[in-house]
Parts: sequence; C-alpha cells; structure tokens
Amino acid sequence: MTVAVVGAGAIGGLLGGHLARSGEDVILIARGAHLAAMQAHGITVRKGHDEFTAHPRCTDDMRAIAGADVVFITLKAHSIPAAAPRIGEALRDGACVVGAMNGIPWWYFSDRHLESVDPGGVIARSIPFKQVVGCVVYPAATIVAPGVIEHEEGDRFSIGEPDGAKTERVQRIAGMLSAAGFKAPVQSRLRSEIWLKLLGNATLNPISAVTRATLGEMFESEASRRLIRSLMEEVASVARSLEIEIPVSIEKRMQGAAGVAEHKTSMLQDLEAHKALELDALLGAVIEIADWQDVDVPSLRTLYELAKLAEAVALRGD
Repeated sequence: MTVAVVGAGAIGGLLGGHLARSGEDVILIARGAHLAAMQAHGITVRKGHDEFTAHPRCTDDMRAIAGADVVFITLKAHSIPAAAPRIGEALRDGACVVGAMNGIPWWYFSDRHLESVDPGGVIARSIPFKQVVGCVVYPAATIVAPGVIEHEEGDRFSIGEPDGAKTERVQRIAGMLSAAGFKAPVQSRLRSEIWLKLLGNATLNPISAVTRATLGEMFESEASRRLIRSLMEEVASVARSLEIEIPVSIEKRMQGAAGVAEHKTSMLQDLEAHKALELDALLGAVIEIADWQDVDVPSLRTLYELAKLAEAVALRGD
C-alpha cells in the first residue's frame, strides 16, 4: 500500500520509519530541519541498542498524499484544524484517514462537533466521515536530533471503525501495522479504549505542565495520589454519562502510570520546548462534554485553567 503520514514528527516518524522498513511505499509530510535531515539521510529510529535507517519519500507538499491508500494524521490535535482543508483537498476518494492523535478525536460524535477539538467544524467538513478510521496510540517517542527518533516505549496502535465494525479495511491496516512490528488489535469498542487512555492523559499530562513533575514524582505522596484519583474519577463520570464503561479500574490505571517512573509526559516536553499544548483535545474536550451532559467537574476545570496559565507563561519564553 501507499501510506502517507501527515505530521511526521516523533510518533509519525516512528510509524513511517517502521512501515518503510517493512516494505510499504511511504510518504512523510514534515517541515523544517527535521524534513531536511530526512530528505538528505533518511529517518533513523533508535530503541535501546537497536537502530535502523529507512528512506521513505519526504516532503512538505500536502499534495503528495493524493495517491495514498491510507493517510495517518499524527499532528498534534490543535494543529489539525489548520491543516484539514489541505488534507481534504488532496485526499483521493476511497483513501482511509487514520486519526492517530491523543485525546477525543474530531470524529467521536458523528452528529455534532466538539468546539474544543474542531473549531467551527472545519475538520469534519474537510475530511469525509466515511473515510475515517479510529486509532489509539500508545508508543512514546522523541525527536532527539533532526531525522532521528528515539523510541522510548510502547508498540501498540489500536485500530477501529467509528461504528465498531470489523471491516476489511481496518483489518488490512492492522495487518500492515503488525507486519511493521507493532501490536495492532482491531477494536469493536474503540471509544472505550479512547477513554481508558484519556483517563491518564486528561489528568497526568496537565498536572505535569503545572508542576513540572515526572510520572514517578506525581505518585510519591499520598496527597498527590488522592488528587490524581479525584481527577480521574471526574473523567470517568463524564465517560459514564455517555454510557462508556472504562475497562480498567482507576486504581489499576494509576498503578500503570506510576510504574513508568521518571518519564516526562509529552505535554511537559512541549512546555519545556515553549510549544503550544494539547490541552483542549485532552482536557478541554472532557469539560465541554461535561457541560453538554450536565456533569460536575470542578477539579478538572481548575486544572485546565492552571495548565492554560502555565502554557501562556511558557509561550512567552519566561
């Protein structure tokens, strides 16, 4: 298959590098020094003592996705609205669009849009719903130098149709990911898995932005564990209002996060790099849904405002 990756940063580069190594025809859409390095030397992926370099096609021209059978969008969620019209214009009929980003995806509700994720509904208007395939992303990766990706942990990309059907196209995409070395289960209840991951992302990521704490540091005291538990309970209450039952208990979710120890969340890494944060897809969307559903989430609102302040300070370069 011909596969395009829009936003070939850390996760997109990891994905595209593995797919290219496995023999797929890959097009990476990137920019800046990272793009220049990949064009000149290929993309290098490292994990521990292992390393490989692949040589997919690399460009900053969105029109290059026109021939793709599958288009992965691995942009940060807040960057998708600006890029969506160009993606939609270039997209061929019949191509699958796999939204591989954190948080509540733009396609989650087929009959309404989340303003926090899709302002004005621009993504939904640009990318036909019938071409969308859902994805929950688990790997953690970092660009350690232009053209060089450090794969820190995780190898799972859960795939699913928005309606839960196990179609030929999702099984084909899952098979392609498996052949590239990833775990790629086809999920009939992908929305539940989205909330399972969000249980941590909507709480631990913003906490890290406010406190600069690693995951290990967040769980050092009983006081901080109580705070995290309370925040996760509010997220779970919003999920329940949508008749979503999160398949893992809050205690087990906390244990899993604590076990990652000294890992810095992607949001903390963005804050330290003075970049905009994925706050709205991860936390703002949960609060917006809570408003729709009349669910009380006072602690999440406070955390959101504090993280927004931390972001504003970081973007000033202070």
